[in-house]
Amino acid sequence: MSDPKQTSLTPQTSLVHSSYRAPDGFEAFPVGIHHASTVLFPDVAAMRSRDWREKLGYTYGLHGTPTSFVLEARLAEIEGGKYCRVTPSGLAAIAMVNFAFLKSGDDVLLPDNVYGPSKDLGQWLERDFQITARFYDPMIGEGLAELIRPTTRLVWTEAPGSVSMEVPDIPALCRAAHAKGVLVAIDNTWSAGIAFKAFEHGVDIVMQAVTKYQSGGSDVLMGAVIVRDQALNEKLELAHMRLGFGVGMDDVYMVLRSLSSMRLRFEAHDAAARKVAAWLKQRPEIVAVLHPAFEDCPGHAHWKRDFSGAGGLFSVIFDPRYVEAQTDRFVDSLRLFKIGYSWGGAHSLCVPYRMKGMRRAWMREGQLVRFNIGLESPEDLIADIEQALARL
Repeated sequence: MSDPKQTSLTPQTSLVHSSYRAPDGFEAFPVGIHHASTVLFPDVAAMRSRDWREKLGYTYGLHGTPTSFVLEARLAEIEGGKYCRVTPSGLAAIAMVNFAFLKSGDDVLLPDNVYGPSKDLGQWLERDFQITARFYDPMIGEGLAELIRPTTRLVWTEAPGSVSMEVPDIPALCRAAHAKGVLVAIDNTWSAGIAFKAFEHGVDIVMQAVTKYQSGGSDVLMGAVIVRDQALNEKLELAHMRLGFGVGMDDVYMVLRSLSSMRLRFEAHDAAARKVAAWLKQRPEIVAVLHPAFEDCPGHAHWKRDFSGAGGLFSVIFDPRYVEAQTDRFVDSLRLFKIGYSWGGAHSLCVPYRMKGMRRAWMREGQLVRFNIGLESPEDLIADIEQALARL
């Protein structure tokens, strides 16, 4: 369909201003990919009347296109929230929450088992921004109330804890914080919003690394922050704009494409991980399996009460008779498991950690190794672990 008004244009201008317009009425399952930095307005009045914070129209590519609006709405639905903003990474989502709700002179509490870069970010806030960042025992429950100061504005939680896999009592932590008028944020990446409904357990702000199960392909970096409260959302919107957080629409499309299968993949990861973890639990080389669905994992009772699944991530602790060089050789000897950070993709991963440098009160002896169970056959993964154990 051509516009007859443009037939007199020179060939060069016609290359820039094509007269063709595709007909309306196209419909398909995939969400269209709308790229834009510049967003066009029909007239000046429309340009001046649109508010980028309301998501009722489009103003500039940084604030979103129909593609990102759809992803944000779907992520909010999964979590049971109302408002969502996507960010370039999970760590960017954490930073956005901190800068939205903290200022110089404020205090933030983080669990000692928080995601490592989040801990580093907290220390940076304290060092360069005069925001006090303190770390608490994640299993403290309502005892958190004793740590809250008049300047405390935000409490971070993580369920389970990064690497060490303790499951805190999130409702108790929320009660303690809310009694003092303090907001609670959670890193809910481990459950993907499927196995743990954070808002139903008292949390105010949900953050996720969409890099993991939502993507499912180990090929996208993205984060999301989700809330129910409009006032909280307004602060997050301003932080999102001021920090200049934008995401590529091709990446947004890749996540949208994967969402339909996310629950099925999550349940497959979960079933395979429990099978591999149960086998490891019987091995003499292993003294502990840190899997929230297992009774001897710290906080298992909280997991059983509040969660509906577990996904593919867990850790093990080797018998103290094995030194670091031996467990490193075990990891190097794996064939199907690859060495690499992140998780939630189809490929199984394995990473050793030096826990005494990561946790203030780590008392366990023995080397810790974290497994991400992918979508391979668990029997093949067990065979791979068995041959690597023989090399200890």
